[in-house]
Amino acid sequence: MGFADYDWGLIWDNHQILLDGLLTAAKVSVIALVISIAGGLLLAVMRQSKPPISWIAIAYINVFRGVPALVSVIWVYFGISLLLGVNFTVFQAGVIALSLLYSAFMAEIFRSALDAVPPGHREAGQALGMRSSRVFFSVILPQAIKIALPNLGSMYIGMVKDTSTFTVIGLLEVVRVTQNLVSQTFQPFVLYTAAAAIYVLAAFVIDIVFRLVEGAYARPPRGAVSQVLRSRQRRRIEQLMAEVGS
Repeated sequence: MGFADYDWGLIWDNHQILLDGLLTAAKVSVIALVISIAGGLLLAVMRQSKPPISWIAIAYINVFRGVPALVSVIWVYFGISLLLGVNFTVFQAGVIALSLLYSAFMAEIFRSALDAVPPGHREAGQALGMRSSRVFFSVILPQAIKIALPNLGSMYIGMVKDTSTFTVIGLLEVVRVTQNLVSQTFQPFVLYTAAAAIYVLAAFVIDIVFRLVEGAYARPPRGAVSQVLRSRQRRRIEQLMAEVGS
């Protein structure tokens, strides 16, 4: 059977179903990304704290960095739900599983980013009379986020791809809908090629978006996004100077 003998028209005939699967994967991964960033930042701060708080963070990070996504979602959907007596939907289980896993990875990204900020910046803030919490949120954290952005983009691409393992619990993402279509059309090569192309294109789009955000932080203002970010930075600096002067 030659390459041209396959029914490639199936891709266009079912493109809306495949795009709906991608939309589901995007929703799960975006929500999980927000939770993972918050959880990862908290874990990074905990790891830099004194024992026993740092021990808790280290244990969590080492455990969940070693758990596969497939095991995690099964554990959440069939394990935690039974232990807690809560019936998670497949969507909720997917978000929880991704958040648990990627919070550990985000923690290491933020830890290295926080360590990369020169100590003198913290000392300068304290010398101006700023509280430690204000120094962290106004001086250290913005720089750490800029350093962490490239790795955050890579992590998000991994999150989108890991949603493919959630087919085991019935989440209607790209792989699951592809499996359903294959069972109806018996054209696995065509449809799984389409699924692979969707993931590749999604990865390209995500990379471009994160590069634009990264560029807006790293270079002088250029474009609407960069102008907004820079104006916010200028207002923050002016506010800090006003507080110090008073």
